[in-house]
Amino acid sequence: CLQEKYDSSLPTASVIICFHDEAWSTLLRTVHSIMDTASKAFLKDIILVDDLSQQGPLKSALSEYVSKLDGVKLIRSNKRLGVIRGRMLGAARATGDVLIFMDSHCECQKGWLEPLLARLSSSRNSIVSPVIDVIDWKTFQYYHSVGLHRGVFDWKLDFHWEPVPEHEEKVRLSPISPIRSPAVAGAVVAMDRHYFQNTGAYDSDMTTWGAENLELSIRTWLCGGSVEIVPCSRVGHVYRNHFPRTFAYEEAIVRNKIRIAETWLGSYKENFYKHDTVAFLISKVKTSPDCSERLQLQKRLGCRNFQWFVSNVYPELSQPEDTPRFSGKLYNTGVGFCADYRPGRATAEGSIELAPCSDSLTQHFEYNSMKEIQPGSAPLFCFDVRHGKVVPQNCTKETDNSHQHWDVQENGMIIHVLSGKCLQAANSEDEKDLVLYACNKSANQVWRFERSHGLRQR
Repeated sequence: CLQEKYDSSLPTASVIICFHDEAWSTLLRTVHSIMDTASKAFLKDIILVDDLSQQGPLKSALSEYVSKLDGVKLIRSNKRLGVIRGRMLGAARATGDVLIFMDSHCECQKGWLEPLLARLSSSRNSIVSPVIDVIDWKTFQYYHSVGLHRGVFDWKLDFHWEPVPEHEEKVRLSPISPIRSPAVAGAVVAMDRHYFQNTGAYDSDMTTWGAENLELSIRTWLCGGSVEIVPCSRVGHVYRNHFPRTFAYEEAIVRNKIRIAETWLGSYKENFYKHDTVAFLISKVKTSPDCSERLQLQKRLGCRNFQWFVSNVYPELSQPEDTPRFSGKLYNTGVGFCADYRPGRATAEGSIELAPCSDSLTQHFEYNSMKEIQPGSAPLFCFDVRHGKVVPQNCTKETDNSHQHWDVQENGMIIHVLSGKCLQAANSEDEKDLVLYACNKSANQVWRFERSHGLRQR
């Protein structure tokens, strides 16, 4: 990478950073890392979009601070937009040839910009991303990614990283050639400004943030473009593991995913609904989203169908992986109540309690082939046990994680693998807990999931 020479005629770039109550030091660290590492010949401007921040310094001192920075512009929104619409606002004000959307908690490395611009100058219908390194959210120590990875997603439309497969390595001309990637992360992504606008920008009917990177990636592939990771460009990103994922936020992400499924997946959308219980429920009880504009865009651009994507871009997706064995309401026959996930009140993880059965998304759970029980509205959590009570905890993939394993019996009893005890509804009217108790086949130990995977039909 250090031996690469770049032409002075590379396109210019506008870097767009949308933020809401970002830490002052983290935001300015991002801005200054761009200014310190990007050549002024190629950096047209940095556009900061303040998405109605409430923190004092961001409301008061930021304007004066930015006014002293050459080439940095500040746009303030008078209402909450979310990252997706905030980025679109910034893009509308950008004048650079290339748009680079960047999270507000990044650190650019020397020489990160030119490789992205060089690739886009030779392939204007590409969406490109740097290699994303990890910055520890506590210490801000910078960790370089080991090996080359590409972005992928599963049938729940959740984004993941995976090592570049051998068949993709073989088609690369050199170790620094771009990496074909089914998807890119949303942290840092670059594209030609006119290409972005002419092919549909972001889906403006998506809200907050989440899954917009997948919509952009899938649409680009299906509509004649390509998605790539440029190895010679590196940017660090702070992955915050304490982000407050509220129930409303989780539902918004699912709705964004439903828009992707209804617009771009075609008949493959059934795989999505089979894997995402919450999306399945929303599709059953609420009206489908209006995707008519995106479908017209698809027709106007002459986009391929999703079968082409599966066959030519990501054939590994063709075989659906683990699907829930049981899902839906978890009903206790003894007390006549259902398990209910209560998002963080006393603790960040929230709690699992008994409540009158309803169609609330908080009462939908999944039991998978890993023997885990997960709240459908908080899929990062698994049923765990603390002091004899069932509590939601971050799912762990450790070798010995039997404390999160459960056996669902045909007779309706649910046995905690590690202790051998049974899941029981608390007997007292004052208690709403799910507890562990020696198995005795009482009605309070008999549970019924609303549906099994084999019976679930849309």
